[in-house]
Amino acid sequence: MFDGSNFLAVTGFSLLAIVLLMVATAVEGHRQGRVSVVDTTWGLGFVVVAAVAAVVGDGAVWRRLALFGIIAAWGLRLAWHMHQRNRGKGEDPRYAAMLEKESGNPTLVAIRKVYGIQGLSVWFVSLPIQVSAAAGGGVVVVAVVGLALWLLGVSFESLGDKQLKDFKADPANKGTVMDRGLWSWTRHPNYFGDSCVWWGTWLVAASAWPGVLTILSPVAMTYFLVFATGARLLEKHMAERPGYAEYQQRTSYFLPRPPRR
Repeated sequence: MFDGSNFLAVTGFSLLAIVLLMVATAVEGHRQGRVSVVDTTWGLGFVVVAAVAAVVGDGAVWRRLALFGIIAAWGLRLAWHMHQRNRGKGEDPRYAAMLEKESGNPTLVAIRKVYGIQGLSVWFVSLPIQVSAAAGGGVVVVAVVGLALWLLGVSFESLGDKQLKDFKADPANKGTVMDRGLWSWTRHPNYFGDSCVWWGTWLVAASAWPGVLTILSPVAMTYFLVFATGARLLEKHMAERPGYAEYQQRTSYFLPRPPRR
């Protein structure tokens, strides 16, 4: 049984929590002079929503706890990874290029173009979690399949991030293209894994009505990862790097497959 009034409470508190988190991020970004601090907040935003859903929701306890567990594991790992990656560095070139196109106060532009959009994105992509929090029992086998897909995704993402970190740590690789391990099967293993995480999360939510109706959330997330702020934007940034054109020719863009010879 789905409790509509409880869902409104969950989504309202979730939206409030996201707004407060993004305000704090904007303040910290202004203090540091770089918008890229939002990369750390991205994962934390979903953890906050999952926590709100687990506490405020009155749906099936096992599913609320399962979703909180997998989102916390994914989001905290991602937040720590992004914090470590960006610590001590300047502005991300992708954010810098985006903000240079706009006139006006840089902080206000960042609030409108980055913090606000990412906050709304967190709220929309996390709708399966919010809806599921107010739903009753469901089809357990569907949730199990979703958890398995989530595990595949987070493993793919974590391994891809570690392989890239180790590659960059070797001075001999400076100026070269990472084309080893998972990166030889797809040019964006971290984004592919992230997509699997959200399709798996959606399946867990879809195990009970009306979770299936939130399918636009993983669709939107996959669009962001493949065509908007993820892989495509990174490809433009990497296009001029020596050897990247050849890497593109032999390696799949997104879905993993054996490299072309």
